[in-house]
Amino acid sequence: MPLILPVHNIHPRFGNDCFIAENATIAGDVVMGNQCSVWFQAVVRGDVHYIRIGNKVNIQDGAIIHCTYQKAPVNIGNNVSIGHRAIVHGCTLHDNVLVGMGSIIMDGCVVESNSIVAAGAVLLEGTHVPSGSIYAGVPARKVKEVSKELFEGEIMRIADNYVLYKSWFS
Repeated sequence: MPLILPVHNIHPRFGNDCFIAENATIAGDVVMGNQCSVWFQAVVRGDVHYIRIGNKVNIQDGAIIHCTYQKAPVNIGNNVSIGHRAIVHGCTLHDNVLVGMGSIIMDGCVVESNSIVAAGAVLLEGTHVPSGSIYAGVPARKVKEVSKELFEGEIMRIADNYVLYKSWFS
């Protein structure tokens, strides 16, 4: 059974048709939309600020979503995939974003819609990723634009697949 904890009497809230893995942890001021999934050993910790998550968001195995006290909440749009062991901290991810495995997104970053943060990339504090961009490296820099094929074949495919995968466990 997942560990779902209130903090200061604020309980996490979930939309319809969500899957929370049995060893995931969700705490505090977290509001999640519909058709979301939080996978094995993922942590979504809204204890020091709020976390808002849209519809059809998947938070993959071992990922961490956290904030900075009184400074930086987390806002995540719709159709967002957060890869295995990624860290999303005090930032904003707009709609249709793919966060690659093991990447780190720091406080104050904004990743606009239809963008990809490559596996292992590190977005330093305050980085702004324009819509339709791919950022890679340490520190992350723009490497190219998201093509129609990448948008459909990666961003949307992965978000859709995780809706399917969660149905295998529900």
